[in-house]
Amino acid sequence: MSETSRFPSGVSEKIGNYVYRLIDPRNGETFYVGKGKGNRVFSHANAELKTFENEEDDSASLKVDRIREIKNAGLSVLHVIHRHDIPDAAIFEVEAALIDAFSGLANMQGGHESGSKGPMNVLEIIDKYALPTIDMEPTEKLVLININRLRDRSDADAIYEQTRLAWRISKRRADAADYVLAVVKGVVVGAFIAEEWLDATHDNFPGRIPAGADIPGRKGFNGVRAPKETWDKFVGERGKRISNDAMKHIQFPVRYWKI
Repeated sequence: MSETSRFPSGVSEKIGNYVYRLIDPRNGETFYVGKGKGNRVFSHANAELKTFENEEDDSASLKVDRIREIKNAGLSVLHVIHRHDIPDAAIFEVEAALIDAFSGLANMQGGHESGSKGPMNVLEIIDKYALPTIDMEPTEKLVLININRLRDRSDADAIYEQTRLAWRISKRRADAADYVLAVVKGVVVGAFIAEEWLDATHDNFPGRIPAGADIPGRKGFNGVRAPKETWDKFVGERGKRISNDAMKHIQFPVRYWKI
């Protein structure tokens, strides 16, 4: 494969916005999906590592590590421009659909509105649009956490365990919240009171985080299930849909309301 480092003059202007995949040549696995213009794809595929090291999210280190491994093996990252000349209004949707289609990506954040519009089975689609909505504008201060993976919505203990760990979150804002709501694909499935937010370490959560497996920069909470009237208001029998756009998750798993 030739070591292409940039598009020829005039090409980048013609292709406009594009969505791309980075592929590990050792196993053919797609490990990153991104969007860009110009020569953005080459900044990643050719391992201009400063591109990543300036990024603040955890995906930066995962991308860097993978690319270093590939280069240390004497190989080059493969890249595919999946769709180009994408209108500005559609670029986030195209990227999100591609992120949803591949598992195990270095992308730490889901695609744009993946939590509410991403892959669902038929029953999840029915629930999303048939369940009752939270019609009022809540007066409570809320932290809404998108947990996304849930086998049994009737198991409040399992919902609590998935909701409590481990998030990149503002402790100041989290401490100010009245309740923490667990959200699955736009549906509130649990409501809890966080009694304390702590660093995600083995010492703070010995039953959940193994020794030596602390999660730097992340936090979790110890708490209890919200009172019945609060649970009924936000969750009901099988969950309630979020209808207020300002409460919906867009890309990040944590959303604040009135904080």
